[in-house]
Amino acid sequence: MQPDVVVMGAGIIGAACAQALRARGLRVVVVDRHGPASGTSAAGEGNVLVSDKEPGPELDLARASRELWPELAEDAEWEEKGGLVVATTPEAVVPLRAFAAKQRAAGIDACEIATADALTHEPHLNPEITAAVHYLQDAQLNPVKATRTLLRGIEVRRTEVSTTDGRSVTTPDGVISCGAVVNATGPWARNFGVNVLPRRGVVLVTTPIPGTIRHKVYDADYVGAVASGDADLQTSGVVESTQAGTVLIGSSRQRKGFDDTIESRVLKALALKAIALFPMLTNVPVMRAYGGFRPYAPDHLPIIGEDPRTPGLWHATGHEGAGVGLAPATGRLLAQLLTGESPLVDPHPFRVDRPEVML
Repeated sequence: MQPDVVVMGAGIIGAACAQALRARGLRVVVVDRHGPASGTSAAGEGNVLVSDKEPGPELDLARASRELWPELAEDAEWEEKGGLVVATTPEAVVPLRAFAAKQRAAGIDACEIATADALTHEPHLNPEITAAVHYLQDAQLNPVKATRTLLRGIEVRRTEVSTTDGRSVTTPDGVISCGAVVNATGPWARNFGVNVLPRRGVVLVTTPIPGTIRHKVYDADYVGAVASGDADLQTSGVVESTQAGTVLIGSSRQRKGFDDTIESRVLKALALKAIALFPMLTNVPVMRAYGGFRPYAPDHLPIIGEDPRTPGLWHATGHEGAGVGLAPATGRLLAQLLTGESPLVDPHPFRVDRPEVML
């Protein structure tokens, strides 16, 4: 039977789109050359964040996703752990507090706390921090498990798409005809007509130290790195634990095409910034490191909607490192637009015909 929609990409964005379309009664087939959560979604930390987003369309999408995730994250190690953003220099105090004030005005639970209270939240935190903001809504999950959960009951074919005309996809196994096609190929979305570039990120993983770190903790300079368009290497101190007790250490951003080399200078920079936040990590062994490519859009907004040049071709990409957090609302918004429902957020900022993302 011919599917109503073919979703290209079995990462967390493609899975969320497929789940939302299927929930509306459409027959969906997902195609991916390597299978579920085998690319970008397997190379992240599983963050569901509101703390790093300026008030505006991306924060609106993040808030909508944060409301949707708890009911979708069954068996995905969902943790409503909250986040702690800290300033590590006197100069960073005013910008951190100003950013939190803007978010509070937009309805985010961003609570300024004394540094002594921050140490109560995180006893191993560096006592030299100069300010802290506690974000109650930040959460975490396992992105691979979450992707597989979203894809339950949906047909996934392991094959590669060479071309699409919006009403079919061409694969080595033949042509799959359909009513619509969704491009959810992440950093490879440029192959299908939108200006998305790969942005490299690397994560360190320590041996387990259960219960040592309780929140997602990051240096306030992380927000600036997320918003930057610089191609050169940028690193920020980001530290959090998993349910298994391992500690994930990030973050790095670097545009260097699809070069997947893990550089020692990146690992060293991440380790030093993590130790600056938690000095006790100095003697904790690093078990492994992994890297991945994130789909970077030049204007720092996801691309969600129908391509005006190719009727039937829809895009859901460009989330960079925020794809896990933004996935449920992205999937629902795309499904609502495709089926003619009222959208849960204003879709206009995410449209495909933005000058920055049209090729």
